Amino acid sequence: MIKSFEEILEKVKSKPTRTVSVAVAQDEPVLEAIRDAKMSGIANAILVGDKEKIIEVAAKVKLDVSQFEIVDEPNIAKAALKAVELVSTGKADIVMKGLVDTATFLRSVLNKEVGLRTGKLMSHVAIFETDAFDRLLFLTDVAFNMYPTLKEKVQIINNAVEVAHAVGIEEPKVAPLCAIETVNENMPATLDAALLSKMSDRGQIKGCIVDGPYALDNALSEEAAKHKNVTGAVAGKADILLMPNIETGNVMYKTLTYTTKSKNGGILVGTAAPVVLTSRADSYETKMYSIALAALAVK
Repeated sequence: MIKSFEEILEKVKSKPTRTVSVAVAQDEPVLEAIRDAKMSGIANAILVGDKEKIIEVAAKVKLDVSQFEIVDEPNIAKAALKAVELVSTGKADIVMKGLVDTATFLRSVLNKEVGLRTGKLMSHVAIFETDAFDRLLFLTDVAFNMYPTLKEKVQIINNAVEVAHAVGIEEPKVAPLCAIETVNENMPATLDAALLSKMSDRGQIKGCIVDGPYALDNALSEEAAKHKNVTGAVAGKADILLMPNIETGNVMYKTLTYTTKSKNGGILVGTAAPVVLTSRADSYETKMYSIALAALAVK
């Protein structure tokens, strides 16, 4: 089982080289990520945006632009739409957000004519590697769906499981996170967790094991689960952490990012092709790891 981003990068190198279409590519960390992805044999890229600015920024990060196709489109909204169109028409495999606000970028992803809609729920999957655990941790959804319903949580799990399978985890263990590990009718997240577990037992959610509700300590730590007499296949061994809402997900993502020595990457899935939707505050390494994840997730 793959347990690190180093192993993810090696796995990507064994696959066909994918092409990333970068929306508004005149962004320093994005071009650094593209530079390293190209040098490592992870992916090629088509750079869409203001050509003059792309060349200027590329020079700062020592990116040889002669290795890449540049589509000159100074208008930000048009550049985002063009980047998405390159994917929907098969000229690229992945679309990546560059120096464009998220709302404009997502409008292009959802565009009725050239967008990447599939009819499925879109959700974000973030993956963390930390020294504290001997496995990768998948967090979902930390960036897109705000207050998912039970039906939406099923789809969010399915999306995350597809990513876990692409990474190489055959039967990921899914923990629906709550404040407590028992069912409480006054805490809706625990009711959803119990229903998701029963649906998993009955084969309504496939390719994984779902069990819960779990508080975070019992999902991550076998010792904590043992102390609280919490048992089950997922107890202390969760691979996928299902967030009850976006506040919980956002706080957990940023806590891991800023208070631990960790590596992470994330992608938006449920689309016709993977979408690299990173924050402007994310490092270029995070953006590069996200490209690697997207390359594995291409169908």
